[in-house]
Amino acid sequence: MRIVVQRAKQASVRVANEVVGQIENGYVLFVGITHDDSEADAEYLAEKIVHLRVFDDEQGRMNRSLLDVEGVVLSVSQFTLYGDCRKGRRPNFTDAAKSDVAKPLYEYFNSLLREKGVLVETGVFGAKMEVVLTNDGPVTLLLESPRKKD
Repeated sequence: MRIVVQRAKQASVRVANEVVGQIENGYVLFVGITHDDSEADAEYLAEKIVHLRVFDDEQGRMNRSLLDVEGVVLSVSQFTLYGDCRKGRRPNFTDAAKSDVAKPLYEYFNSLLREKGVLVETGVFGAKMEVVLTNDGPVTLLLESPRKKD
C-alpha cells in the first residue's frame, strides 16, 4: 500500500458537484493499493498514521499525533499512486489493484482508523472526484507498507 499524507487545515471531496466528505484539522489521505497488499499492510499503515507525530506542539515542533490533536481524516482512494510513468507519455496502471481487491482493503483500512478513535470521512471509491484542501505547513509525506520478499 502507498499513502500520500497531507496535513490539512480543511478539505473536502465532491462527486457530481455534491460534497460527500469534508474535514477540518487533520489528514487528507490518498490511498493506493497494489495486487499483493493485504490486511497486514492496512494494519501497519493505520497504526503508523494515527501515531505519526507531525502536528505542532506548544513550542511549534512537530511532536503531536493525529490522536493527540483529535484530528480527523479525509480518505480518498487513489489508484493513480501506482501509475508507472517510466516509459512513454501515458501512465501504465498495471500495478494498481483491480477494484474487487482494492475496495475491500480500502474499506478495511478506513475501519481500522475508526476503531482507533479517528473520525473518517471518505470520497466514493472508483468515482471521479474533486478534492479541495488547504495543506497545513505544507506537510506532505509518502508512506508505504513494508516491502514483500520476492
